[in-house]
Amino acid sequence: MKIAFIGLGIMGEAMCRNIVQKHDDAVYVFDFVKEKVDLLVKDGAVACTSGREAAEKADMIITMVPKSEHSRSVVEEVLPVLNETKIYVDMSTIDPGVSVELSELVKKTGAEFLDAPVVKSRPAAEAGKLGIYVGGSEEGYRRILPILSYMGENIIRMGDNGRGLIMKICHNALVSQIQNGVNETASLAAKNGIDILTFAEAISYGGGQNFYLDSKKNVIAGEDYTTAFSIANMHKDVHICLNLAEQCGVKMPGEENAASVYDEAMEKGFGGEDFSATIKVVRNR
Repeated sequence: MKIAFIGLGIMGEAMCRNIVQKHDDAVYVFDFVKEKVDLLVKDGAVACTSGREAAEKADMIITMVPKSEHSRSVVEEVLPVLNETKIYVDMSTIDPGVSVELSELVKKTGAEFLDAPVVKSRPAAEAGKLGIYVGGSEEGYRRILPILSYMGENIIRMGDNGRGLIMKICHNALVSQIQNGVNETASLAAKNGIDILTFAEAISYGGGQNFYLDSKKNVIAGEDYTTAFSIANMHKDVHICLNLAEQCGVKMPGEENAASVYDEAMEKGFGGEDFSATIKVVRNR
């Protein structure tokens, strides 16, 4: 099976590298940043000059792009070269409603479409240990599972098109609220002379232990907010969640509070920093 991978950002580059290193057939790559393409070519990928060229040559097309409008743009570009022999997998985190619309466009060509967003950040992507939530047919899921297994170790089909994204949005919303709880309580502890590492150790003795604090305590202690997953990306996700909640008539005051922190972080110019940098907003409030 020949694979096309379109979108080689922070996550996409690492995900694609795992495919290139583990797959026994051609992997065609495209990104608007040529340097990203060149990095993957060094690992054995085949460079393409457009998403359409990559999709035309491949049996399976994987996209990993930032926003709904980017996913829509790629689908519109590659539609003319899709047919019943191809399968399209969008691993981007976008609005679930948009993804369902795109699935309908793709399926009209005879091609299969699945959404397969990922959880965890760059280190897990590099290690091939992402979590992956899949929305689409059972048959399509079985076809793509071996390829997804190059990138992730916890993979679950959530249901029909869009359901993978709904689960991803719920996941990230919960993370944002756990994070905000950590930010607030760690700031209170710091005001009373308890540093973040001591705080994290003490929390681990009880029911408050959580993956976010365990994985970010050293980052926060060192105030090194090198991006593994950006504030801008999480800002997008929390607002997708609030839009979805509004559509469903579900009240989420906790997520509204988390969103206000992300809004302020974006206003302060922190968008390119790691999402753990939100603690700076909470400390200064």
